[in-house]
Amino acid sequence: MDFDLTAQQQARYDDVLAAVRARLGTVREQAGSYFSRDDWKTAADIGLVGLCLPTDSGGGGLGALDTALCLEAFGHGCPDTGFVFSISAHLLACAVPVRDFGDSPAAERLLAGLASGELVAANAMTEDAAGSDVGQLAVTADRVGDDYVLNGDKSFASNGPAADVFITYAVTNPSAGFLGITAFAVPAGTAGVEVGPPLGKLGLASCPASRVAFRECRVPVAYRLGSEGQGSVIFQHSMAWERGCLFAAYLGLMERQLQQCTEHARRRRQFGRAIGDFQAISHRIIGMRQRLESSRLLLYRACWLLDGGRDHTTAVALAKIAVSEAAVANSIDAVQIFGGAGYLTATGVEQQLRDSIPATIFSGTNEIQREIIAREARL
Repeated sequence: MDFDLTAQQQARYDDVLAAVRARLGTVREQAGSYFSRDDWKTAADIGLVGLCLPTDSGGGGLGALDTALCLEAFGHGCPDTGFVFSISAHLLACAVPVRDFGDSPAAERLLAGLASGELVAANAMTEDAAGSDVGQLAVTADRVGDDYVLNGDKSFASNGPAADVFITYAVTNPSAGFLGITAFAVPAGTAGVEVGPPLGKLGLASCPASRVAFRECRVPVAYRLGSEGQGSVIFQHSMAWERGCLFAAYLGLMERQLQQCTEHARRRRQFGRAIGDFQAISHRIIGMRQRLESSRLLLYRACWLLDGGRDHTTAVALAKIAVSEAAVANSIDAVQIFGGAGYLTATGVEQQLRDSIPATIFSGTNEIQREIIAREARL
């Protein structure tokens, strides 16, 4: 069993980290605004928006583990986790379904735009009455000739206000339960698409989120992903990639955070000593490292299983829980280590906490992940 990265993987990680630090290292959360298209273009130039998309569509052609390593470097080098999240959601929750289930010329054109960064994608699944219970969708899609007519409301779409295309899910056969859900790629300019204003959020401020409504929205069959009724399978497929790869960005955040805390503990002096000399501080930092390293191993293993086409359901759920809860715990510790300075916005430490809290909720709450693990264990 070899735990080392290959020389190629390490070189790719180092290259991405260096590029992100040089070109996106000064990106900061801005109150009342979200990411700029210039920053998005920079991320696309580095290759981040198309990491796991096919090379013939302009992507990087990477597997899950290599994608995760690049997103980890992105999260390490860029202090704006909201922006990192926007890119990751675009790639994993949106572009991956188009990559694997879009089989029309229209879908191929979308994929090329997603890989180049010309298009920004938003995932529109969540509804007011369908959060964790995704089988209770109310948005409908009725087949009318060569179109589907979509009607209904989505309550939370990350990247919604900035999106050029929405990956969404609607009921095409109400009597079939989860087998009656179908996936669509809906260009934002389609008549009947109504995008709400950005929602106020605790963290991840640079990733705008909004409601999205479909009002007699006619979507050509060419923009359907997969076959009719395959939506639940497509959504779970995209979530496996998101839970397996997106949370690597939080590994990068925790790595950067750990370095900040270590440097602060060496530099900050109280009672004539560096605060790192006190076990109350040093042991807290060791706990942060333990959570980081253990959750990193779980995530790498989940991606390795995903790449190998092996059963990854439990591994991905375990990794999602471990990384998200480690990010929250480590961020609380970081605030405590920095003390009063950690409570101020200037250090960026309090932002790390705000950006970590939603990690236990999105991509399937941690409570749902535990239910998945219990089900797989036949409990």
